[in-house]
Amino acid sequence: GCTLGMVIGVSSGYFGGLYDLVIQRLIDAMIAFPALVLALALMAALGSSINNVIISLSIIFIPSTARIIRSQALAINETDYVLAARAVGAGHLRIMFRHMIPNVMAIFIVTFTFLMGVAVIAEASLSFLGLGVGPDVPSWGGMLRGATKNYIGISPFLAVIPGLAIAILVFSWNVMGDSLRDVLDPRLRGTQ
Repeated sequence: GCTLGMVIGVSSGYFGGLYDLVIQRLIDAMIAFPALVLALALMAALGSSINNVIISLSIIFIPSTARIIRSQALAINETDYVLAARAVGAGHLRIMFRHMIPNVMAIFIVTFTFLMGVAVIAEASLSFLGLGVGPDVPSWGGMLRGATKNYIGISPFLAVIPGLAIAILVFSWNVMGDSLRDVLDPRLRGTQ
């Protein structure tokens, strides 16, 4: 979903005009729905399986990534090296893949690491609600569901351990994304 959002965001920022307007209105329509509600609707329509969880989570991450990458691509689209590439007759795909995508990779990596934490929480939420992966597939959300449904009275730690594992993993992804932002952002180099 993040990769598709990056391609959509770069192409929207590069081409502009009517294409940009139509793409941004579609993204606005997707952003209008809360991500978890959209994922719940997709899972209810598609059914419970690993592939359907991946599809629904990918779809909910497209608009936010596309919007962030588009803002960066709009700035890159007006730089001298992109204008020079146009002047020498480089094609649209060459300009996007050779000049624009490498220059949005820093923000893409940070967005990707942040959304990985969100994906863990979303998958756990879907599995906890019974709309995620099947009961035969191990999932922290499924473990939480089973522990709270059957064993909360006799063994409350069974609900604490998967919840703590989710919290630690999400915190780790966010710290890694923040550290990558510090390393990859040229404005922050040399400030520490």
